[in-house]
Amino acid sequence: QVQLVESGGGSVQAGGSRRLSCAASGDTNRQYCMAWFREAPGREREGVATIDSDGGRTYADSVKGRFTISQDNMKNILYLEMNNLEPGDTGMYYCAADPRGVCALVRFNVVAYTYWGQGTQVTVSS
Repeated sequence: QVQLVESGGGSVQAGGSRRLSCAASGDTNRQYCMAWFREAPGREREGVATIDSDGGRTYADSVKGRFTISQDNMKNILYLEMNNLEPGDTGMYYCAADPRGVCALVRFNVVAYTYWGQGTQVTVSS
């Protein structure tokens, strides 16, 4: 098992930046597909970005060019650098892990991910 704890959320004005972190503990010796999802009030949880164990990345169209997913394998931390934030980016952000390790198998399929963090809230004001 792996435990995930997100941090870094908060309030920011449109056009601003924020960096989210997700610290992993437990069985971190396995290869995971790691992902960020977000959920806004009244909307379904949606995928934001994924990163393979070999560093391959995928982004939702809505965040391409603005968000960057990365990971520090030594510290077992997943990051989401968010720039040029928009009010539509408001939501609870979750990190997730799938132990099959290949993001192409799961991509933004919410039900496919085994492990989830508790979420961190990001609020973007106009």
